[in-house]
Amino acid sequence: MSQQKTIATETSLAGRGLHTGHHVHLTFKPATADQGVSFIRIDAPGRPVMKLGDMSVITGGDAGRYSALKNGDVYIYTVEHLVSALAGLGIDNLVIEIDGDEVPGFDGSAMEYVKALKAAGIVELAASKKYFEIKEPICVSRNGASVMIAPAVAGAEGLTVSYALEYSHPMLRHSVSLVVTPESYERDLAPCRTFCLKEEADGLLAKGLGQGASTDNTLVFDAQGVVGNKLRFHDEPARHKALDCVGDLYLLGFAIKGHVFAFKSGHQLNRELLKKIVEQKARYEASRPYVNLEPKSGAALDVRAIMNVIPHRYPFLLVDRILEIEPGKRAVAVKNVTMNEAFFQGHFPVRPVMPGVLMIEAMAQVVGVVVLSNPALAGKLAFFMSADQVKFRKVVEPGDQVVMEVEIVKARSRIAQARGVCKVDGQIVCEADMGFAFGD
Repeated sequence: MSQQKTIATETSLAGRGLHTGHHVHLTFKPATADQGVSFIRIDAPGRPVMKLGDMSVITGGDAGRYSALKNGDVYIYTVEHLVSALAGLGIDNLVIEIDGDEVPGFDGSAMEYVKALKAAGIVELAASKKYFEIKEPICVSRNGASVMIAPAVAGAEGLTVSYALEYSHPMLRHSVSLVVTPESYERDLAPCRTFCLKEEADGLLAKGLGQGASTDNTLVFDAQGVVGNKLRFHDEPARHKALDCVGDLYLLGFAIKGHVFAFKSGHQLNRELLKKIVEQKARYEASRPYVNLEPKSGAALDVRAIMNVIPHRYPFLLVDRILEIEPGKRAVAVKNVTMNEAFFQGHFPVRPVMPGVLMIEAMAQVVGVVVLSNPALAGKLAFFMSADQVKFRKVVEPGDQVVMEVEIVKARSRIAQARGVCKVDGQIVCEADMGFAFGD
């Protein structure tokens, strides 16, 4: 597990905001572990604080053109590039003092922030980094644009972003995909500048926006190409959209483990995704107190490790975590049952009950992990062949945590027999004897 980070020394920057054109000063100050990232408007009465992770302070503006923070009637506009730099560099704790209503735009990228923060020195703190791992796919869409975040693929760490850009302009049709690390962020995303079409730039100026923008800090595309500037990457606009996405996600105040798939999305859709991530996080955290078994040291398998052993995926992966495992012999696992399970839509709308056959299937998946953890069966599939002595003793409802205990009774090179029991709060809700065959 990686450690939380802050900066070693205080540092300052100054510049003009892209939209307001106001000249502002920023000061970055080190913060202690678990303090998080806080913005302070030192020029406003009472020095209002806006902390990342507080959903009440997150807002935005003109048709999704930027993300902002607010406290009452005090705002800080266009924070996404700065926040993206914090996420990209893995900075968890920081105090940011600002004397105006918009952070500096500099060259339209996040590079000046990366340089300043690295020059201040990035140091580790004596506390583990806070993550939320996406458990189920989440998607929002509108008017042909969409953004989805899904569980990370087995073995992937942190955040992966895949962005597809599709404008009518021939130079604004490309895609990019990368795993976000401090190294890849600084090299592949941080230098990428904001952009717009020539007609969009004229419209923004008519609305009083873009007062600090120019062809030096904004890539403006007309029919001939880029006006008064040159691309740093052939797909720089798509990379900048990925940069924005990294920043918008970090408004949550914690790192995400998952894979973002975005198509033509912008700040507004990104912020809608944040709300759904918070809802998913709350559901899973609410189920934690029901855990009455501690995983043995080094023996637990998270959902990514489980998906690396068996082929099941959403919406049919019914095991959230293996708490104990003796490969080839036995295991204890959990399934957290939430109201968002797809089967509750029809079973039954007025009285949600987990289907008994799915409890059997969940146990069968645990058996699959147990037997396929044997190196001799690596790459095989476990086919569910029979179920005997099946008994359903209690209903399982939303909010229950099902603890599954399975044991291999007999195992040969191509078949196995197992015994499984499901419990909720220590009481047996389901049990069965199961048979399996192994194949390619």
